[in-house]
Amino acid sequence: MLDPITMKLNADPLICSALKEDITSDDVSTNSVMPEAKAGTVDLMAKGDGILCGAQVFQRTFQLLDPQTEVIWEKKDGDAVKRGERLAVVNGDIRVLLSGERTALNYLQRMSGIATYTHQMAEKLKGSGIKLLDTRKTTPNNRIFEKYAVTVGGGCNHRYNLSDGVMLKDNHIGAAGGIRQAVEAARNYAPFVRKIEVETENLDMVKEALDAGADIIMLDNMDHEQMKEAVKLIDGRAEIEASGNVSMENLESFRDLGIDYVSSGALTHSAPILDLSLKHLHPVE
Repeated sequence: MLDPITMKLNADPLICSALKEDITSDDVSTNSVMPEAKAGTVDLMAKGDGILCGAQVFQRTFQLLDPQTEVIWEKKDGDAVKRGERLAVVNGDIRVLLSGERTALNYLQRMSGIATYTHQMAEKLKGSGIKLLDTRKTTPNNRIFEKYAVTVGGGCNHRYNLSDGVMLKDNHIGAAGGIRQAVEAARNYAPFVRKIEVETENLDMVKEALDAGADIIMLDNMDHEQMKEAVKLIDGRAEIEASGNVSMENLESFRDLGIDYVSSGALTHSAPILDLSLKHLHPVE
């Protein structure tokens, strides 16, 4: 769950920005048919099977327009939902229900889609002891929502942003002049509580990263046999992450490698939405 402080400081401004994107001056359609406040109710319905995620954000979207809006949930984040199920009832000013509908659904559908896709991928690693990680390949200004959705689906978050940890990728290594120089520079600059991860593309780079004292070694875009050799070479002297073109189709091939983590940008950049809709809106007395 996104805690209240995180919601207020980080999520609220983003939700407000999304609402402003959809309502630049006024909602012409809604104000045409509903010029004055009138109480109403509408059902949130599932149009597909999946994992619900984003209930707080959906609710907050309406409540930023009108704090009196009420959402009565029949499901919660992490629950499996089925096509045709009612997930919640939203009560409030009909103008708010209409004007906030698309923004609220966009968040809920996107977050639920990521949670659903992550759940499906996490199931393929179940019992292996390997943690499924996301990446920074997120939609700009939506990272807080998308990374939360990964955790609801059963995945784990890699670093949240560039301030969150040291990851020395190919271009960092090139800029520093080599792995040893890059790790040494990171040790001298970064706080001692930070682990240092090094991206490697072949066994020679793995050896260099080990000799330099890397805490985590990423095996990037290596084939299965290369990764098996790399795991033998590392021999427990560093944590191991596999990455690069990890997908639903090839994820199970990582189970036998003896690695600690698999990271996949697909969790956030390739997850389809979970189709949801608001239906049966009508006035109430």
